[in-house]
Amino acid sequence: MVIDTPDLAVGSNTGAGARGLFGGGVSGGSNVNNIDFITISSTGNAIDFGDLTQARQGNAACSSSTRGVFGGGLSPSYVNTIDYVTIASTGNATSFGSLNNLVYAFSACSNATRGVFAGGYATPGGFTNTIQFITIASTGNAVDFGDLTQAKMTGSAAGSPVRGIFAGGYAPGVAVNTIDYITISTLGNAFDFGDLPSLSAFNAGCSNSVRAVFAGGSTPTRHSTISFITISTTGNAVNFGTLTSATNQIAGCSSSTRGVFGGGQNPSATNVIEYVTISTQSNAVDFGDLTQLRTTNAGSCSNAHGGL
Repeated sequence: MVIDTPDLAVGSNTGAGARGLFGGGVSGGSNVNNIDFITISSTGNAIDFGDLTQARQGNAACSSSTRGVFGGGLSPSYVNTIDYVTIASTGNATSFGSLNNLVYAFSACSNATRGVFAGGYATPGGFTNTIQFITIASTGNAVDFGDLTQAKMTGSAAGSPVRGIFAGGYAPGVAVNTIDYITISTLGNAFDFGDLPSLSAFNAGCSNSVRAVFAGGSTPTRHSTISFITISTTGNAVNFGTLTSATNQIAGCSSSTRGVFGGGQNPSATNVIEYVTISTQSNAVDFGDLTQLRTTNAGSCSNAHGGL
């Protein structure tokens, strides 16, 4: 039996503990604005947190220990909106600023100070390799950071306090297994880190400060693979275990001990939440359910991830 270490938590409704948020996506064929939350150290069903400023799919989220930030998406047209919430409370999101392009199906990571958004499908221009950043404690528009090693969409992200990691996705016409990394505190282009075990788009990523874990996705065939890297090194990802089913369009968040994956398609839309213990290598275990079916990579973040 895997025993998980509690993360400061005493319950979802107290505002204490490691919280994960899932916002936006598609449910019942329509874009949604709902934000769900969980207490990562527990198990059980998600609880309603509030709403984004607009219903949208394919948005990306990042966070500090206090704020969760959701950017971009399709609503139903492309948007560059950035919203934020205070993670320890509940309530509706507030306007933060704007991304520097209209973009969806991209990924985001952060340290305690900066949130970084990368890749996606933009209008105009299509597939993009653009990286941009915000200062999470402030409000305002995103600023150019640099470029990924290739233009791609529907990849995943994770990180440590030093490095941001971007893994997998679709480049024009093909799923990719590329892993890139950046140093979050600097500006500049991403560098090659290594490769995932297989081609993988619509996957999910999360991390503690040492390991990044990537789960699910499409090759384009939907799969259940979970793999991991050691963030401070470079090299190819290694097998970790499997999800409870083959799932893509999935979202992920984490604490210092647990990685949590929610929603997606397997092959129908799902509200399943499952988790792994990041320091071990094993298969995912059932956590509970989101408040609704949620596909198309809902934006997800936490106040206790590996970048903090």
